[in-house]
Amino acid sequence: MATPPNDIDDAGLVARSRSGDNAEPLSITEISALLKRTVEDRFGFVRLRGELSGVKRAASGHFYCALKDEGAVIDGVMWKGNAARMNFRAEDGLEVIATGKLTTYPGRSKYQIVIDSLELAGEGALLALLEKTRARLAAEGLFDPTRKRRLPFLPQVIGVVTSPTGAVIRDILHRLADRFPTHVIVWPVLVQGNGAAEQVAAAVRGFSALEAGGPVPRPDVVIVARGGGSIEDLWSFNEEAVVRAIAECTIPVISAVGHETDTTLADYAADRRAPTPTAAAEMAVPVRADLAFTLTDLAARQRRAVYRPVELGRERLAARARLLPRPENLLQPQAQCLDELSERLRRALGDRSAKGRERLAGVAARLSPSLLSRTAAEGARRLDRARLHPALIERPLRERAERLAALTRVMSQLHPEKPLERGYAIIRDAAGKALTTRAEAAGESALTLQFRDGSLNAVPVGTPPTPSPRKPAPRTSRPSTQDDLFG
Repeated sequence: MATPPNDIDDAGLVARSRSGDNAEPLSITEISALLKRTVEDRFGFVRLRGELSGVKRAASGHFYCALKDEGAVIDGVMWKGNAARMNFRAEDGLEVIATGKLTTYPGRSKYQIVIDSLELAGEGALLALLEKTRARLAAEGLFDPTRKRRLPFLPQVIGVVTSPTGAVIRDILHRLADRFPTHVIVWPVLVQGNGAAEQVAAAVRGFSALEAGGPVPRPDVVIVARGGGSIEDLWSFNEEAVVRAIAECTIPVISAVGHETDTTLADYAADRRAPTPTAAAEMAVPVRADLAFTLTDLAARQRRAVYRPVELGRERLAARARLLPRPENLLQPQAQCLDELSERLRRALGDRSAKGRERLAGVAARLSPSLLSRTAAEGARRLDRARLHPALIERPLRERAERLAALTRVMSQLHPEKPLERGYAIIRDAAGKALTTRAEAAGESALTLQFRDGSLNAVPVGTPPTPSPRKPAPRTSRPSTQDDLFG
């Protein structure tokens, strides 16, 4: 590089090439490219340990963050492909180990790490992430005990979400065969590693989406099972996707992940937690032999319960029957009373018939022709004394007839067409309405004059006649000579 001038006088307003100077000025892009190659060659593979800060996922799928410790901060970026393979949900405050290479970002004159993989820094960080996720999901109510549902007593179909090649499914099938053989549907999934959480969540949602009566039977209970292992091996069942799928499942779920001492977030979200997969099978179905024995015992108790009241009833009926009197002894007083009442009825009917004949004879004696004639003559005399003379009716009718004739004469004089007989006329518009002022008549295009013997159509002067819609009026050079009706 050229040696900077020592004499201030050598500086000028315009840069000049100096003798022996072979270092041309670099552009910003050139120096940025040199720095980028230098940093990437020197730090092509690094592992950094620090705390995540400013975690952000872009819409493109890329992952951006910053790694920091007590004294420094470095930006980090993980491209979409590597970010999709991350085994945990990155959050602010987690201590992680990032593996990648350092590079520069010329657009901002900053250096950053391009992360290939991101791992939690030890089991302590993993447990801290687990507790943080548990608290967040618990705050949403996903682990609320009131959401837990009772398992069906005797499921017809059991769905199992597990690996089809492990010992877990064999243990479950063996235990179900021993206790109560049931139709089992296995949804094969990965139980650890990349993609395991997504497969387990999809399987639980798949069972929940089955419709009753469809080609694939809908399970009455779902078992999510896996064998024991370290916290890393069981981490897929701590993923938020699996927890939410179990919490949203419309079928009761039994979680059987790991051994009795292992606990995952799936256990909190499930309706029941089983310490082992074998215990989950025992929870799902009862023992058929015990049910058969119970049914036999209940049937025997039912028979005894039915026969015992019958036997007791027979004994009580026999005891009370011995205390009852004989039927003929009970009916003797009533039979004697019936005979006495029958005799009294016969005598009473005879007495009533005799009295009726006597009354009929007395009434017949009073119904003679002379008596009826006297009654009719008395009625005629009373009618004559009433004096209903026709004049009493004719006088009001005559008065009302005179009043009606007077009203008729007045009505004929007040009729609106009466003045037509004296030479007057009524002017009407096209709608037949009577016009009373000159202004109303002048505003009409056509008028009708009603006389005593008929009507006549007229047009006010100054208003052109309305042409006929069928035949146009013939042209004439002579002006209209119709007189002004109001002039």
